[in-house]
Amino acid sequence: MISVLVIGKGNVGFHLYNVFSNIDKIKVTQISSRKLQDIPKADITIIAVSDDAIAEVSSKIKNTFIVHTSGASSINQLKNTTRKGVFYMLQTFSKNKKVDFSDVPYCLEAENQQDYKLLETLAKLIGNKIYAINSEQRKIIHVAAVFVNNFTNHLFKIGNDICNTHDVPFEILMPLIQETATKIKELSPENAQTGPAIRKDQKTIKNHLALLNKEQQKIYTILTESIQNGN
Repeated sequence: MISVLVIGKGNVGFHLYNVFSNIDKIKVTQISSRKLQDIPKADITIIAVSDDAIAEVSSKIKNTFIVHTSGASSINQLKNTTRKGVFYMLQTFSKNKKVDFSDVPYCLEAENQQDYKLLETLAKLIGNKIYAINSEQRKIIHVAAVFVNNFTNHLFKIGNDICNTHDVPFEILMPLIQETATKIKELSPENAQTGPAIRKDQKTIKNHLALLNKEQQKIYTILTESIQNGN
């Protein structure tokens, strides 16, 4: 039995507590990061808070092994005086969307092999894609993830705005979105690229720009130039 304390009740903390609660070999407790009095003891204390709060929250905890869940923060952001580690899950989390934890990559880091094995054991109870990733590697993964997830989702939002402005159903784009994501399982993103930018269809590009507002035009132009320059 592994005892786990989850500190934080945001998106990541919410899902971690729920998935751990369904595993017989895990005893899980959860508290708010705003209520750090009488902190329960645990084999692993997981801080699931914003990057900016990691140092402050960890400095107030005396438990023996404390890890954070951030992709962008070094293990050294933890300011506890006890053992440190990282339990980073490379996935997007929203409270109202169920997550298949068996398909989540787990990027683990610890100061010694014994603690790494403990994190690995915990991860294997809910998933099977386990990676030993140090802080520098994790930063690279995280910035790449921002491009393929956060920025991509913002482009979905812009596409939705364009559809709403012109009374076109956004759902008509869903098969295209699905195929775009599926295609790169077989082709490299470079080889999968299609559209007016890669074809240098200047007339189409000009017509598209005429349909957009100024902010959308800026983004369209930057992305078009990036595609054409191979960046």
